[in-house]
Amino acid sequence: MARSLDGLVLAPVADQAPGQVGTRTRFAYHEEDGRIWADYAGGDVVRGHLVGTRDGDRLDFRYVQLKQDGTTSSGHCVSTVTELPDGRVRLEETWEWESQAGGGTSVVEQLPS
Repeated sequence: MARSLDGLVLAPVADQAPGQVGTRTRFAYHEEDGRIWADYAGGDVVRGHLVGTRDGDRLDFRYVQLKQDGTTSSGHCVSTVTELPDGRVRLEETWEWESQAGGGTSVVEQLPS
């Protein structure tokens, strides 16, 4: 199992569609006893929260966010935790909106120290 996410800051490696999470978004993760949560903001996202569970290298969580235009949205994500050659954490994510149509994949990585 990859190391704990507690205290790590991660960011997407590529922009998603306009008005969503992008390379300027920062996720501050916490982890305790198989539970994960994070606060995130940046780019088009004013404030976001995610909460869920970790089982080995699999994360399963729900997220909700407030965007710059005042709209809110929510969804579900399953991620696989891997470790990069330099020791940083990478999450390979498959997500789907629950408050609107759509879904996709994304990658977020721990920011270098």
